[in-house]
Amino acid sequence: MRQLVGIQYLRAVAATGVVIYHAAQRAGTGFTVGEAGVDLFFVLSGFLMIAITSPETRVSAFMMDRIKRIAPTYWVATTVFLAGIVLGLFPQARIDVPHIVASYLFIPHQAARSPAIWPLLVPGWTLNFEMFFYVLFALTLLGPRAWQLPVLTVLLSAVCVIGALVPSPGTLLAFYSQPILLEFVAGAWLGWYWKRHGAPAGGAVFVTLAAALYVVAWWIDSDRMRLVTYGVPALLLFAGVLRLEHREGGLPHVAPLKLLGDASYSIYLWHTMILAVVVKVARIAGLPVAATIVAGVVASLLGGVVAYWMVERPINAMLKRRRSRLGVPVPGM
Repeated sequence: MRQLVGIQYLRAVAATGVVIYHAAQRAGTGFTVGEAGVDLFFVLSGFLMIAITSPETRVSAFMMDRIKRIAPTYWVATTVFLAGIVLGLFPQARIDVPHIVASYLFIPHQAARSPAIWPLLVPGWTLNFEMFFYVLFALTLLGPRAWQLPVLTVLLSAVCVIGALVPSPGTLLAFYSQPILLEFVAGAWLGWYWKRHGAPAGGAVFVTLAAALYVVAWWIDSDRMRLVTYGVPALLLFAGVLRLEHREGGLPHVAPLKLLGDASYSIYLWHTMILAVVVKVARIAGLPVAATIVAGVVASLLGGVVAYWMVERPINAMLKRRRSRLGVPVPGM
């Protein structure tokens, strides 16, 4: 399957948005709409799971591929962060053994001295959702493919409803019943449509409408209606980009944007550590808020690209060679 360059561009946009959001937050101001990059990642992930699987896909091969793609790089970043805590580089972070173990195993766990259900490396909260979705998706591969998406939709919708009805849900139910999970389902349905009918019509219209909805989301309380305020424009934006890429000639090749898309996972994993250092240095140097944000964003993007070249890409190359030797099918995306 050929790589859709539009997906890499959207990954770059999503990662950059999250970086700007956190950079502004640490600098004492706000860019709340930047967190919508997470929702775009979830829609893309749901689409890709449909795109890279077929009736011949084995459950074991699918899960092993997902684990090898996500876990090793995340474990390296988590270990570096843990070492930083031990060395006193991140004084606000606290070490709690059960929390550390749960973080490495992608199990939601309440952070030490905090009500938040975050892993040790905070960006990993999205990976807990990813792994949960992968497990459910893998289970649907066991049944008839005609029922795959309806079953997945019913399962995740039911979990969300149950979580809303239970007065005091435990940690796992409280985490896994968040409506943001339905963004994976939305992306999966788009993938189903795309594999059968191609990209939906209305590329430029969808992109324009998505941009307008993001502007609206900037000015409202998006956390209460995140599935609508961030999820809907993410789906529209992706559908629009698919259509634009479907045109004759496709999308132009923009090397820097493509590189940021390739490195988006590393950017996402490492940016909070980089921002912590940059903000601390900026405060010592007395930099204004705007300069601090710019420095944080630039350092995070560059640091993420370096981590991609030095950590993520070598790990993926090594595992890909091993998978090829074992005869495990490797998805094209």
